[in-house]
Amino acid sequence: MLAETYKRFRIARGDEKEKLANELIREVAKLSHEEPFWESVKKLGLKPDAVKEAMLYLEEKGRIEIKRSSDGRRLWVLTLRDIRRNPVKLDRWLGLTSGRRAGK
Repeated sequence: MLAETYKRFRIARGDEKEKLANELIREVAKLSHEEPFWESVKKLGLKPDAVKEAMLYLEEKGRIEIKRSSDGRRLWVLTLRDIRRNPVKLDRWLGLTSGRRAGK
């Protein structure tokens, strides 16, 4: 199912692409506490690069912020765990910040 969502994400445009990326990331976030995480993703028929591509797309659109370590490396799994723990809080925060940007 997630592999099909990723395929649709790859060919979609606009709002549909953002919706599919969000759906994909939220489903993968449910697995964020499994170890090893990337092996769990592979069992679903997805490559780790597919998940990272969707996350980068959402970051580019301003929907999520990928956490980074002190040396600048992206912390993919920690970001997914945060999304899993606080999905509503994240949506509210994004709504508040996007409103502030529009008002300036």
